[in-house]
Amino acid sequence: MTIKAKPERKPLISLQNIQKHYGEYHALRGINLEIGEGEFFSLLGPSGCGKTTLLRTIAGFEDIDSGSVMLAGKDMMGVPANKRPTNMVFQSYAIFPHLTVAENVAFGLRKSPLSKVEKAEAAEAALNMVGLSGYGNRAAHALSGGQRQRVALARALVLKPKVLLLDEPLSALDRKMREQMQVELIKLQREVGITFILVTHDQEEALVMSDRIAVMFEGEIAQCDDPEVLYRRPKTKRVADFIGVMNFLPATCRHEGGKKIVNIVGLGETEITEEQCPEGFPEGAATVGFRPETLTILYEGQTPTHREAPAMIEEVVYYGDMTYYDVKFDGVDTPVRLSMRNLFGRDVLEVGTRARISWSPGALVVFG
Repeated sequence: MTIKAKPERKPLISLQNIQKHYGEYHALRGINLEIGEGEFFSLLGPSGCGKTTLLRTIAGFEDIDSGSVMLAGKDMMGVPANKRPTNMVFQSYAIFPHLTVAENVAFGLRKSPLSKVEKAEAAEAALNMVGLSGYGNRAAHALSGGQRQRVALARALVLKPKVLLLDEPLSALDRKMREQMQVELIKLQREVGITFILVTHDQEEALVMSDRIAVMFEGEIAQCDDPEVLYRRPKTKRVADFIGVMNFLPATCRHEGGKKIVNIVGLGETEITEEQCPEGFPEGAATVGFRPETLTILYEGQTPTHREAPAMIEEVVYYGDMTYYDVKFDGVDTPVRLSMRNLFGRDVLEVGTRARISWSPGALVVFG
């Protein structure tokens, strides 16, 4: 089955049954995917899952054993990388230290029929797009990491590709710069309006930046959805465990009077809906997943908005704006993670404190 582009977007890239082997290693296992015009799309997964191989397949740097890559309605079979309507920003940036910033950006135009003046104007326009207007005469080796990343982006954009391919372009930056560049990349993509495809192993980065995310394991797409659906309604336990932090508790499920009832160890019984069971409602033993922010500590005088269960505070990790608690529900051996925003006047509880925990049945996801 092909994972189609969103209905409001015209498909720009169509991958049909992509198969790729490296000797006996099966790197890509029947990938079927559509990516739309103007979409910010991410390929997310652990190391070795095939995401970079798939990106390089789209770029034309990797031959495939079978299947087809269609770009803008044209079959790319036999079309070399330099003839495809794509450009790539590599993890290493590949900036030439002996060239100026403008010369780096204009490097891809060296075989263009444009005049020297037109090439200089195109390079300056690309630098302006990435917030480096006036940097053209600077030595490339004197730039900061964030500035080198922007030069690499400008060099890719100056060729006006239909698709910009980003191979973990922010991984070399420190956390503050990476978060800043995430926002700038989102703004840049909206301004230029072209399709961005990002490869990353950073779940938070993918959730922040993407219109849709394809989660990959072992050469296959396990789930492709928009960030909110992927986070709140993962289709498998493996996807749930990979995306952010997900708590799991054992449970038993049964039908009762036409209702779907789940009895969760430590939390108790509740009714759930069909949409909370992505793999179908399991009769008998099951696993229930829920996110840390869906649990709330009830302070003195507070009443639960949903359900309540007693627990012991096992660990406290303070992050300034947030505190993360590991809490152990009665009858449960393994603690679960709970997150609370540190509002003014709200106390941070100590290890060993007994607490009342509010939880919401609607936040549960049930796996067989």
